[in-house]
Amino acid sequence: MRIPVIEGTIERRILANFRIVPEVMKKLLPSPFLPEIVNGYAIGGVCLIRLAAIRPKGFPSWFGIGSENAAHRIAVEWSGGDRTKCGVYIPRRDTSSRLNSIVGGSLFPGVHHLASFSVEESADSVSVSLRSRDGETRVSVSGTVSDHFSNSSVFTSLDEASDFFKHGSLGYSARRGSGRYDGLELRCRNWSVTPLNVAKIVSSYFDDERRFPKGSIDFDCALLMRNIEHEWHGRESLCCDEDVGA
Repeated sequence: MRIPVIEGTIERRILANFRIVPEVMKKLLPSPFLPEIVNGYAIGGVCLIRLAAIRPKGFPSWFGIGSENAAHRIAVEWSGGDRTKCGVYIPRRDTSSRLNSIVGGSLFPGVHHLASFSVEESADSVSVSLRSRDGETRVSVSGTVSDHFSNSSVFTSLDEASDFFKHGSLGYSARRGSGRYDGLELRCRNWSVTPLNVAKIVSSYFDDERRFPKGSIDFDCALLMRNIEHEWHGRESLCCDEDVGA
């Protein structure tokens, strides 16, 4: 789906991540996606993002809108012509914005489900919870800013984790009622991540033992981003049985 370039500010972005047994994750992914493997594990997670001044590129910032949003995402790879490409598959998006929920999946990539968000935030801590209006999604993440990256993560360092998520900037999610997947690329003008020491994490998607049996998934790490200037670029959609040539 091609859209005008959208720009704005990421006021806060939490990337809360799980390590998952690849064979379990593979069964949940539609064609042509396969799990991207990091040191023997698939990577899934929740992105909790507050956007501000979102507007078509070139418009003044006062024209823009803001919203709280959540995306359940899985790091994937696929065949793109003569090489393997990487990005994320997004099975579920939720938003506080009624406008996003109306245009998402039709005029804008990705179906966005309307949800209620609760946020408490300070310079050194953050807590975000949501419950979707349709009752399908519950998420809660809270933690404190840390100087130290998790020593139990599949990523060997903060830099390795940062690079992995920076390059996983192209996301695909289902278009409403079409059987196709729309692409949306995030381009950050500045990129900086800080470790987040998570005290609590709940995800109705990743906690579901029908999807992820006991022993197949564990919390891995979390990263926090703040005040990131960025752009969203629409990319070509794909059918579930074709290669991606984005």
